[in-house]
Amino acid sequence: MKSVYFVGAGGIGMSAIARYFLRQGKVVAGYDKTPSKLTEALEKEGMLIHYDEDVEKIPQACRDPKDTLVIYTPAIPAEHKELQFFRNGGFDIQKRAQVLGTLTKEHKGLCVAGTHGKTTTSTMCAHIMHQSSKDCNAFLGGISKNYGTNYILSDDSDYVVIEADEFDRSFHWLRPWMTVITSSDPDHLDIYGTKEAYLESFRHYTTLIQPGGALIIHTGLEMKPDVAEGVRTYTYGIDGGDFHAENIKIEKGEITFDFISPIENVKGVRLGQPVPINIDNGIGAMAMAQLNGCTADELRKGMETYAGVDRRFDFSLRTEKHVVLSDYAHHPKEIYQSAKSMKQVYHDRHITAIFQPHLYTRTRDFYKDFADALSQLDEVILCDIYPAREQPIPGVTSQLIYDRLAPGVEKSMIKKDEVLDLVRKRDFDVLIILGAGDLDNYVPEITKIIESKH
Repeated sequence: MKSVYFVGAGGIGMSAIARYFLRQGKVVAGYDKTPSKLTEALEKEGMLIHYDEDVEKIPQACRDPKDTLVIYTPAIPAEHKELQFFRNGGFDIQKRAQVLGTLTKEHKGLCVAGTHGKTTTSTMCAHIMHQSSKDCNAFLGGISKNYGTNYILSDDSDYVVIEADEFDRSFHWLRPWMTVITSSDPDHLDIYGTKEAYLESFRHYTTLIQPGGALIIHTGLEMKPDVAEGVRTYTYGIDGGDFHAENIKIEKGEITFDFISPIENVKGVRLGQPVPINIDNGIGAMAMAQLNGCTADELRKGMETYAGVDRRFDFSLRTEKHVVLSDYAHHPKEIYQSAKSMKQVYHDRHITAIFQPHLYTRTRDFYKDFADALSQLDEVILCDIYPAREQPIPGVTSQLIYDRLAPGVEKSMIKKDEVLDLVRKRDFDVLIILGAGDLDNYVPEITKIIESKH
């Protein structure tokens, strides 16, 4: 294999694999719909990217099926012209998850699956491992603030940390050595159809853990694991499980706790990103790192120096007068945890969320749950639904959530292009931008406007 072509080059997971092959000295090229910071960075690193769906723009080096691997994302429609060109030409075409699956067979795969929490937990685990004597490779679903990338490469570590994505059953390609399962709240019902099918998908995933390895599963999940003989099973959670926390202290913007473990307790763990939900995520990450040989000091240092992930409780302004942050939360349980954490840290301040729902099907399936979760906050401003890969569904709009917000919650609905004007007119105390759409692109400008009001 001399060259690798990506159909959908700019996705967060795809770009990590692109960087892996760039590092190996392959010709790496691809198509993406729109330029972004990520595609600009990839081009600077040597990737050839174009933004028109045009077979003529596929580089000559990627036109020979004998030595070109084609990798595509499930978000690309089947009728995409370039994808059809490769299919008709007899190329080796693989999903991103298939490529990651190959890596888990060649290395010890430390995978993190779950409806929510998997990006933070996998990034925490990768950071702990990378700065320890064990080191690791990593393919993450978000940009690590410690490394400015979603990808870590080691020249000699046999470990690879992978975020295991349940969308499109992608994680069924993996063969984990160990895996953390953070949650199994039904999502992607446009793919799965029913809650039962979603839970069954997670059950099947647990059968793929290699004998000798381990499953580390959050307490209280509805899914029922089904591990092979020789696979150890552990539970974890903030207040229960084989791995859990004790002596939690949340004060003056700092969080510390004791990590209780069947292997060795670690006292005085300090969170580098002090958000309450990260206690839970941290326990899962530390459990997997400890099971793979990280010492108490390495665990402590890893957690204290963990700087977070872009768009996951991502603070862009923190002063006594104003707080601005963005969070990728786009499932009701994520929104619930996000809002709960904000209320714990800023219990005496007025918290406003601007929320852009992601997908018509998800809004249709969960609008009541979204409203319940958002109702913990003082004020909710709703934008139109971000469609991503979907066509509109009649009667499914942000109004469904708006109408069910609890009495007493200040609420309004605005167009996305009205957001900056609203921020100029208002004086927000704590403002959180929620969702997995493109509203996050406005965060730098929102921060600048609010900062200028000091």
